Amino acid sequence: MYDLLFSPYKLGNVEVKNRLVVTAMVTNYCNYDGTLTEKYMRYHEEKAKGGWGLIITEDYSMREHGKGYDRIPGFYKDEHIALNKEFTERIHKYGAKVVCQIYHPGRQSNQYVNGGVQNIAPSPIPCPWLKQIPHELTVDEIHEIVEQFGDAARRAKESGFDGVEIHLAHGYLLFEFLSPYTNKRTDEYGGCFKNRFRIVKEVFENVKSKVGDDYLVGCRLSSRDGYFGGRDVFDSMELAMNLEAIGAMYINVSSGMYGNHQNNDIDVYAHGFNVPNTEKIKSVVSIPVFTTNRMTTAGVAEAVLKSGRADLIGMGRTSLADPWFPNKVKEGREEEVRHCINCNIGCYGELLAGRQTSCLANPTVGRESELDAMHSDVSKKIYIAGGGPGGMYAAIYAKKKGYTPVLFEAKDRLGGQLLSAAYPPGKGEVSLFTQWLIAELKRQDIEVRLNTKLKKEIVEADKPDAVIVAAGGTPTIPPIKSIDLPHVCVAEDALMGKVVTGDDVVVCGGGEVGVETAVAMAHRENGKVTIVEMLPSIYADMNFNKQIKEYDIAVHASTKVKEITEDAVIVEKDGKEFSIPAKTVILAFGYRPNNKLAEELEGLCEVRTIGGSIKTSNAFEAGRDAFNTLLEL
Repeated sequence: MYDLLFSPYKLGNVEVKNRLVVTAMVTNYCNYDGTLTEKYMRYHEEKAKGGWGLIITEDYSMREHGKGYDRIPGFYKDEHIALNKEFTERIHKYGAKVVCQIYHPGRQSNQYVNGGVQNIAPSPIPCPWLKQIPHELTVDEIHEIVEQFGDAARRAKESGFDGVEIHLAHGYLLFEFLSPYTNKRTDEYGGCFKNRFRIVKEVFENVKSKVGDDYLVGCRLSSRDGYFGGRDVFDSMELAMNLEAIGAMYINVSSGMYGNHQNNDIDVYAHGFNVPNTEKIKSVVSIPVFTTNRMTTAGVAEAVLKSGRADLIGMGRTSLADPWFPNKVKEGREEEVRHCINCNIGCYGELLAGRQTSCLANPTVGRESELDAMHSDVSKKIYIAGGGPGGMYAAIYAKKKGYTPVLFEAKDRLGGQLLSAAYPPGKGEVSLFTQWLIAELKRQDIEVRLNTKLKKEIVEADKPDAVIVAAGGTPTIPPIKSIDLPHVCVAEDALMGKVVTGDDVVVCGGGEVGVETAVAMAHRENGKVTIVEMLPSIYADMNFNKQIKEYDIAVHASTKVKEITEDAVIVEKDGKEFSIPAKTVILAFGYRPNNKLAEELEGLCEVRTIGGSIKTSNAFEAGRDAFNTLLEL
């Protein structure tokens, strides 16, 4: 089925063994001085082992104070070359090609990651997220940056990279010059397209003067800004033609720029949502064109190639979830692929929090060396209480370490809270992750005891070496008058169709579960849906908040539930009580840790508690806890 996907392809003088590309993603794994770490190299090496044809690194800074994150790699001094030589050799050993992406973040940075130095831009317009006024570049400073791009490219070539990719996307510095939304200059670098394009042309000329015309030089561009008054796809078509004219050897098409709310709708975008714009750009150039964004399956990738809409397929986040995606597909093991579920928790959320890239579906991202060393010569029997994501991962990692795990689940099926998490609109891909975990337990021949709650008596009788409590949490039921009426249920039961909901639904609790449940109920056409939240605001999620407006879901924040009656919920706000009609009342007050077993087993054997059994958490934290726990056991 995948003849094109696994056919070789030539980019300039560089032949890649297949059409699968790891597109650039920030990891923040390097040292503060831009030097590489073993963690960074081993992370990329895993993808090379996994069969990817081309790996494009995250953006290398081309000047010391030109970073968007504090621990990205750098090529602003020759001292960076030695470790990068080792890096490219390790990638090439597995037949993969590697391209170095070079950039300057422009206004999308701040002084905290750049030694107190002010960020820069073509015009003094702040990034909507960072809200710092950038320094407006002088012409002399622009010329200096052009030289630095060329010097960085030279260092990449000397380090053994197969090519360089100039970053013209996502609102970074060169992108800012191209867009009339961010470029208000009236000199030779502003105004008409030719002037806005001038710095890009000069960068390409400088790079080629230092690496040679035969060296692979491509670019990444956004097909659109997404901002009123910015660039759209037809502007990008013009840009693409000009890039080909100045010697770009491929175009890697992405979308959007930071700070634009339209670009944060990723988790409800269809697969391949950027393909139509990629096709338009491809139609006006003869050089190879990549497509990216929500490319997650081999079938979709092959279809795009066969339809002639792109020449190569970028799968960044897919490579996080499963760095062995190419080899598994090529060997006919598609059912073993661990899919990206587009949650953006580990890859995106962790970076926003100032940490390093991880992945909910793959807790070992960035920890490949630790995974390599996860082996014990000591035989241990590990009992695990709870068949949610934490418990399943604990069993998988216990088996990996050489132990004998036994997984106990009180209910008749595995999955825990992941099961209901797949029910809200746009969250269906969560089931992919749950299914993979369950299938992996079978592939690893791990014993699972369903309908069996792990109890103290079982532990006393069987004497396992250790018990991992991964029982998650149980819904919080506060002491509200008449909360036990028959038309009152918890969110999980409402989502999974275990109760019939009436026309007027009141969801008590405006956290993540409450908001997603309310939207799910509105999609089922249950009449009026209302959210009641005691805090001043509800869970902020761009997509679900949009649907709250679209489906006219009423929201009462800073409001306390006082009583539930047969046909209403009595609430209080600002000292005043009022009633909200309710045929169904759904409780979404959060969860309390289920760790009673850990207390009962104290002193009996070694006990570890993970995930929601410690505190309210999510599948990302549960998986990470499981991995950390098995490293220590």
